[in-house]
Amino acid sequence: MDNSKALNAFAALSQETRLSALLVLVEHGHAGLPAGDLADRLAVPHNTLSFHLSQLERSGLVASRRNGRQVIYFAIIDALQSLGQFLLANCCIRESVESSRCQTTSEGAGT
Repeated sequence: MDNSKALNAFAALSQETRLSALLVLVEHGHAGLPAGDLADRLAVPHNTLSFHLSQLERSGLVASRRNGRQVIYFAIIDALQSLGQFLLANCCIRESVESSRCQTTSEGAGT
């Protein structure tokens, strides 16, 4: 992941409804959730959520697929893992002694 993609991802996540939507979608994995169900769960008007989901899709963190008349949204887990790895890529490189805190954090990011 490069700086530009990371900035787009963080910009998308810097809004409460989008962050909440993404966290719910992560819970549902690749199965995802219909947009209407997600709107109801977040208590957000459907048209408002549609705007926020499009922002998450443009950032590459969320994708959608059609299932009949429903649009199912799901988190792109690989993109979220890449974002975490981007943040930790240079973890502790300036320390003279390896830090167990960095090792634990960076090991957890890849899972």
